[in-house]
Amino acid sequence: MNLNIALYLSAYLISGIPFGLILAKVFGGVDIREAGSGNIGATNVLRVLKDKNPKLAKKLSIITVLLDALKGVVVLAIAKLLGADDNVLWTIAVLSVIGHCFSPFLKFEGGKGVATSLGVFMFMLPVETLIAVATWFIVGKVLKISSLSSLIGLLVFVLSSFIVHPKIPEINTHAPIIIIAFIVFYKHIPNIIRLIKREESRVV
Repeated sequence: MNLNIALYLSAYLISGIPFGLILAKVFGGVDIREAGSGNIGATNVLRVLKDKNPKLAKKLSIITVLLDALKGVVVLAIAKLLGADDNVLWTIAVLSVIGHCFSPFLKFEGGKGVATSLGVFMFMLPVETLIAVATWFIVGKVLKISSLSSLIGLLVFVLSSFIVHPKIPEINTHAPIIIIAFIVFYKHIPNIIRLIKREESRVV
């Protein structure tokens, strides 16, 4: 098998592992697809388990974020060590987010892609990612709405990428960034509708 194809398949399959679902089931005894927002991400892990066991909920949500972020980074790091160029790395980044959002292990359903995007963006464009994380943190602290802070952080990342890197090194296009942002916004459509209706829940 061609090395790049193997890397692409690995990125998609590894990123499809639903860590939030697995952790909540194993340690919390709950299927988070059937509770809260039904999402498999860290926010819903926290939301579903916090009444039952607040300390466990916080630990599992943090671990979920880390694992969801790292699963995209792992294949990127391996590819980088193997000498892959930026075209391959950005393809891996996109496939990692697709794998998380449309998991082959969950009948092509999945999470919202925020943590996985964070991981691959931190690997590829750390400066812009740090700006976005700072924005996410401030907005999250003020508004306490996870989806809104994530979307604003992502928007800031996209905008800052055009400012810091008018031309993305080697590939000279922002297409992979736009694709990832589109996927994440698409997965947040239900949240956006609730935000418009002022029905989106807060994280307290």
